[in-house]
Amino acid sequence: MRTFKFFLLSCFLFTAISSTAQTKNISLEDIWNGTFRAERMDALHSMKNGQQYSVLNFDRVSRTTTIDVYDYKTLSKVNTLVNSANLDKIPYFSDYTFSQDESKIILATEVESIFRRSTLGLFYVYDTKDTSVTLIAEEKIQEPTFSPDATKVAYGLNNNLFVKNLVTGETTQITFDGEKNKIINGITDWVYEEEFGFVRAFEWNASSDRLAFIRFDETEVPEFSMDVYGSALYQTQQVFKYPKAGEENARVSLHLYDLKSKTASPVKLDKTYNDFYIPRIKWTNDADVLSAQYMNRHQSELDLWMINAKKGTANLVLSEKDKAYVDVTDNLTFLKDDSFIWTSEKDGYNHIYHYDKNGKLINQITKGNWEVTNYYGFDEKTNTIYYQSVENGSINRDVYKIDLKGTNKTRLTKSTGTNNASFSADFTYFINTFSNATTPPEYTLNNATTGNLVKSIKDNDALSKKVLEYTTSKKEFSTLSVNGNDLNMWMIKPADFDENKQYPLFMYQYSGPGSQQVANRWNGANDYWYQHLAQQGYIVVCVDGRGTGFKGADFKKVTQNELGKYEVEDQIEAAKLLGTRSYIDASRIGIWGWSYGGFMSSNALFKGNDVFKMAIAVAPVTSWRFYDSIYTERYMTTPQENASGYDENSPINHVDKLKGDFLLIHGSGDDNVHLQNTMRMVEALIQADKQFEWMVYPDKNHGIYGGNTRLHLYKKMTNFINDKLGDKLPIQESKEQQKVKIKG
Repeated sequence: MRTFKFFLLSCFLFTAISSTAQTKNISLEDIWNGTFRAERMDALHSMKNGQQYSVLNFDRVSRTTTIDVYDYKTLSKVNTLVNSANLDKIPYFSDYTFSQDESKIILATEVESIFRRSTLGLFYVYDTKDTSVTLIAEEKIQEPTFSPDATKVAYGLNNNLFVKNLVTGETTQITFDGEKNKIINGITDWVYEEEFGFVRAFEWNASSDRLAFIRFDETEVPEFSMDVYGSALYQTQQVFKYPKAGEENARVSLHLYDLKSKTASPVKLDKTYNDFYIPRIKWTNDADVLSAQYMNRHQSELDLWMINAKKGTANLVLSEKDKAYVDVTDNLTFLKDDSFIWTSEKDGYNHIYHYDKNGKLINQITKGNWEVTNYYGFDEKTNTIYYQSVENGSINRDVYKIDLKGTNKTRLTKSTGTNNASFSADFTYFINTFSNATTPPEYTLNNATTGNLVKSIKDNDALSKKVLEYTTSKKEFSTLSVNGNDLNMWMIKPADFDENKQYPLFMYQYSGPGSQQVANRWNGANDYWYQHLAQQGYIVVCVDGRGTGFKGADFKKVTQNELGKYEVEDQIEAAKLLGTRSYIDASRIGIWGWSYGGFMSSNALFKGNDVFKMAIAVAPVTSWRFYDSIYTERYMTTPQENASGYDENSPINHVDKLKGDFLLIHGSGDDNVHLQNTMRMVEALIQADKQFEWMVYPDKNHGIYGGNTRLHLYKKMTNFINDKLGDKLPIQESKEQQKVKIKG
């Protein structure tokens, strides 16, 4: 389960302007009709020369797609590489991928989603030299990928792997046992895709003559089915393999295919793994050596193997162990000498390390009581590493550079807030995306050596001016001392806030392991909703409790084996503390959340029934027994090993404690957190004779969107809040004023 990300990039601007300029109230229609849509930088590809980048552009008038090349320094268009208007076979394409030498481009058409990351589509190869177009396969395929020499494309089709030779036109099938809901070759199963965050489970070696791939045997994995209602007379079913906590996982194996001999062989290791994962594979610069990461089912041990395909040997070069779990990342980087860069939490904070090719530590590159939050890459020319961290406070992000020895560290970004970099291929420039709670996203071109501004690209000034037309409130950042910890918090008060009056409190949280919602950034559409609520007289607050991220491993992993215990205690205690403030009406406190946040808001209402008056839970997990193996067991081990941890902290087992008002919402097509969670909760509430409200959105997935859905959802929630918390609006006098009257 990943932290749910809302789709619009926006928040609220508060500046020192006259109150008369802010005259409009934000409506729910404004939030969802695009009124506050922020300008964004289109996804770009840095060309290998490091001085130019390409962007996919779509002309809505002519309905054509182009791949245009721009100069970094001037930002002016240099040329158009591909124009769909000139392609008879392809009137429109939605994505593109360059070969390593940029001589060829894969163009994606007719793409359809499978799950969160996986897709099917028709793909073509465009030759930039002769402008020829070649269809890779007659059927819709998955993950077409160029070989490094650009002469071949490997892809997945019907759970098997194929290679198309672009020189001869010949297609070779390299696996033959693929079968739906049984065997998958080179493409991940549902749970790997969702929890390890990748779909393509095959990799080319440097000399383009070998493929490494992971094979998934799902035969023993239980099936899950969902009704799909659509508009037909009879509903259909979607059936797929989904391993719930403690149930059978797919049995994985690693294989090497030799294109010269046309043979595949399984990788054999000198260590026996009984129940394990292979979350990452990556070839080194040596065309014969493949790196593979193996992890035990508890995810508390991660082994890095170097496998020599030519010699048939395997060496264990690095083993990470943790009493809780080891995070899997994409940060492994091989240098020219095949020494490698690695990130780890082994000193208590996430930092960057340098190892030789045999796994001997050369040095720890970054150090301190702060976290590296993103690794951007390594510049071979200058021996420089580029990364993002929270050195400037856990709610902020900055971009830094440091040399391989861990010296000469330089902060490249200047403004306090959230900075994120996209570097040119040669690390000459980076495009920085900056925002904070009062500044919408700004895109600038910066010098990668000094961080100095080269040119402004987009600044969203138009959005800033538009927001100024509306009544908005400042998002105030602070900390709250809860259960022995200073927890990060933001608060949004009504614009006409009067400390001598009382206000209902509405709390938001997500709370999942390693997540963060209290961050100094221009946030999602929800913040417009919070402003909408503030305009009606609510105070809105978010507190990141124990278990959330970027404050060290101990803070994050304290919830191990007891998801929903300490996080809920923190939300209840935070609500109690806030309720003692003179301007908050402790009898009118509500809480809401989505996904993990829905699990939390349910628990908070049930366990904190003397604190919370109402709660909204959207797409919640109601028992960890219903959720997938990789995510759940990472934090809880299995139900067989930790039954009390599962049951004592799952809201479905605490419905008898419900006193307040409860709204439960789910999408019937949620392949991630299944509707089963809500249906079982509903049955438990009914049998406990508890009244509640609920809403199911037909065929909607975990995001619950499409057409008018989001507007309907937020109207539903707003009406519920107004009905349950807003019964005393307009706002009462404060507690102090009431005491004075009583004394009088």
